[in-house]
Amino acid sequence: MFRLLIQKLKKNPKKIVFTEGEDPRILEASARLLSGTFLTPILIGDPERIYRVAEEECLNIKGAAILQPHSYDKMDEMVSKMVELRRGKMTPEQCRAALQQGNYFGTMLVAMKEADCLLGGATYSTADTVRPALQLIKTKPGNKIVSSCFILVRPFATGGNQVLAMGDCAINIDPSEDDLVEITQEVVNCARRFGVDPKVAMLSYSTMGSGKGPMVDKMHNACKKLQAMDLDFPVDGEFQFDAAVSPTVGRLKAPKSNVAGRANTFIFPDISAGNIGYKIAQRMGNFDAYGPILLGLNAPINDLSRGCNAMEVYSMAIITAALAD
Repeated sequence: MFRLLIQKLKKNPKKIVFTEGEDPRILEASARLLSGTFLTPILIGDPERIYRVAEEECLNIKGAAILQPHSYDKMDEMVSKMVELRRGKMTPEQCRAALQQGNYFGTMLVAMKEADCLLGGATYSTADTVRPALQLIKTKPGNKIVSSCFILVRPFATGGNQVLAMGDCAINIDPSEDDLVEITQEVVNCARRFGVDPKVAMLSYSTMGSGKGPMVDKMHNACKKLQAMDLDFPVDGEFQFDAAVSPTVGRLKAPKSNVAGRANTFIFPDISAGNIGYKIAQRMGNFDAYGPILLGLNAPINDLSRGCNAMEVYSMAIITAALAD
């Protein structure tokens, strides 16, 4: 999967902002990216400290851009643009103060087209990565929410990879029917970027009316709304997970479905189910899990786990850049 993504990026190289440019994990990932010549890191932080850490870790970061907010030569222009984007909610002074923080400064680099995408969260919380994105990058036209998905990958014994998509496992606590419609469309678009031919299962504790309750109704109704649209992918449900993935169970519980037993893209009813579900797949199904990949924004902004390692930073950087148009 990553080989294909890198090949695409080599044809159209991108620039990615790292909001925590002084972190050794970020610098190690940046050195590896620079050796591939398909993605240019923009490191935010103190240049002296960045070079010192790189030297201590024996990392070659030649070719990376290093920017520090207080010495940025376009700061006045950035402040004006941020005031415009905040639409009267922040004064110029408040914007200038916020832009001394790497998360706001980095997000504005993307907003001003100085970079194509951003990856943060090695030391920032998820909220501190997502909040500037919502305020400054904003959702795409027609989108009302930001959502997320995880891409799960494991090798087949015969070669190649099994790739699945799961959403929303990280952002929306209890999405409505309409939220689920939007989440599904965004997860499908993301899945396709990673080679998945989406067959979407709307998950529940019920299969085609076998159970009752508000959560069943929500997934059933969201599915019907999707099916009424002019979609170029199959979606069905509500399904229990076994009916979604097992051909035998699928034929038994939903014999007329063109998704049952064949699903590879899974939409969960709430964040609890989604978060538990992808982690079970990751830990007990031996999948590598990449994400959360944020969806619905005008530009790719993604969040790292604060416990990430350099390899995870490298992988998420490639994924983030691959989402940039």
